[in-house]
Amino acid sequence: MSTSAPPSWPHCAHGADSADPVGCHGIHVPGHTACLAHLVDADRDAYLAGLTPGVNVDHRGTAFTESLLDALLNALSDPATGHPRLGNAWFESATFKGNAVFQSTTFESDARFQSATFKGNAVFESATFERYARFESATFERYARFESATFKGNAVFQSATFESDAGFQSATFERYAGFQSATFKGNAGFASATFESDAVFRWATFGGDTGFDSATFKSDAGFQSATFESDAGFESATFKGNAWFRSATFVEADSVGPLVCAGRVVLSGAKFDSPVTLTLATRRLECRRTRWSSTAEIRLRYATVDFAHAVFEYPLTIAAEPDPFLRADGQQLVDDPFPGEPDPRVRVASLRGVDAAHLVLADLDLSGCLFAGTVHLDQLRLEGACTFDTAPPAVWRRWPPVRFTERRVLAEEHHWRASRPGAVRGWNVAVLGAGRTGPLQLAPVYRALRKAFEDGKHEPGAADFYYGEMEMRRHADDIPRSERGLLSAYWALSGYGLRASRALAWLGFAMLLTITLLMAFGLAQDTPKQTATGTVPAGGGKATFQIDKDDPQNPTGNRLTGERFEKSLNVTLNSVVFRSSGQDLTTAGTYIEMTSRLTEPILLGLAVLAVRNRVKR
Repeated sequence: MSTSAPPSWPHCAHGADSADPVGCHGIHVPGHTACLAHLVDADRDAYLAGLTPGVNVDHRGTAFTESLLDALLNALSDPATGHPRLGNAWFESATFKGNAVFQSTTFESDARFQSATFKGNAVFESATFERYARFESATFERYARFESATFKGNAVFQSATFESDAGFQSATFERYAGFQSATFKGNAGFASATFESDAVFRWATFGGDTGFDSATFKSDAGFQSATFESDAGFESATFKGNAWFRSATFVEADSVGPLVCAGRVVLSGAKFDSPVTLTLATRRLECRRTRWSSTAEIRLRYATVDFAHAVFEYPLTIAAEPDPFLRADGQQLVDDPFPGEPDPRVRVASLRGVDAAHLVLADLDLSGCLFAGTVHLDQLRLEGACTFDTAPPAVWRRWPPVRFTERRVLAEEHHWRASRPGAVRGWNVAVLGAGRTGPLQLAPVYRALRKAFEDGKHEPGAADFYYGEMEMRRHADDIPRSERGLLSAYWALSGYGLRASRALAWLGFAMLLTITLLMAFGLAQDTPKQTATGTVPAGGGKATFQIDKDDPQNPTGNRLTGERFEKSLNVTLNSVVFRSSGQDLTTAGTYIEMTSRLTEPILLGLAVLAVRNRVKR
């Protein structure tokens, strides 16, 4: 026995028997007890003759042959245009056994094809749907052609199944376009289509090649959880709202784009199962927890990239593209959504939670990037001109003046310093997502980046991150006070062996102090004279002489003379190079010289070391 349930409308029931008690599901033709397919010829002809263009037609559940549908549409043809014109058109659950040709048909009111089955080609080319177009759960067993169709009301293809190719090239959707859970088993063509309102392809499955080339989305486009089993073509597509691909799956797509998006491109949770190149010009690219199972290249313009917790096991490159993208035909892709923005720089917002062992960054702005929590950061490769934020300039309006050493600084350090009590203006506290990251977390980040720069033979950059590492160690709470004191002294004397000017300044001060002390206390009053005394025995025997030298006398009177300055300078300069001047000194002067011979060569060595670290390659 058939388990088919009867429809909700009065139905024809033709062919009902014990095996199928429901029979034909076609709705009664007005004034008759049979559907259009099972009317006797005379009644059918009379019904068709009574139709005029623009009237409502209701043929739910009816089984149409190609000839029967042609007869119906011919009866509804407008003599002025030669094309069919319908009012309300109800074809819910109808079956079209042959080709269903609605080409250039105008549906002036609702067009309902829910659960309809098209066994032949379904041709809606250049059709106009003035109001609601409903194709929920419809089945298109052969080619579905909607090229150049115009949907002035909502167009709903939810859960529709396209067994073969589906063509929506140059179609216009003036209001909502819903393809949720639709299944495209063949190729799906939306090239040059225009979506003036929201376009929703959530949970849709694209089994063949998908083409949205040159399509225009004037509002948001949603491809959440969609599956692209073959090519996903979005070349020259334009999104004036947001493009949502959250949790989408790209099985064999080798390229996505180049496309332009004035809002956000959201790939968070998406999966790419094959090598792919993403080419995007967009305001923001979100790839949180996105997974790449093969190699990938992401080429961007204008974008701010959030890459937090992305997963990839093969080399992945994120690069900024300085020039406008080119289409396959060599023509330039115009960045229309970005008028007046000549700077196409690409900024990275976060790499937290990423395993950077296979990550390559090229020509990116990393001034606002969050690095804390990145794994294998020491293996990160930085190519081209990757820029970081810097310390704020000198602040002279406060006393004492504050001047920070010019160096590359992470965004998290900016946030931490700006959040401290009494913070100096210039440190940026508005770092989204920085949280409570402090010196304890930032020291290993600086250390890893230092190694990455060293491996890339970029010693000056490595020196900046070494400075940052030492700064975080000096401010961290987990080191002993004695070690912190040593680090503070190292910082004050030479900027951790990286600031030659600071070491030279201290060296100059030490030399000046040494000269002053030597002039005041170290040089003897007069140069001691040697004397010889002895006894000559009678008879001209052998004479013995004893030569002695008076102890240097402490100076008195005017000590700040040119002669004493010259002698003090000679002693000091010899001390710098760890030599003795041979000058006669008082006891105090001897200790002053010993101290200068210990400290001043160290300061000179720190200055030389700092110069080497800044110019080494």
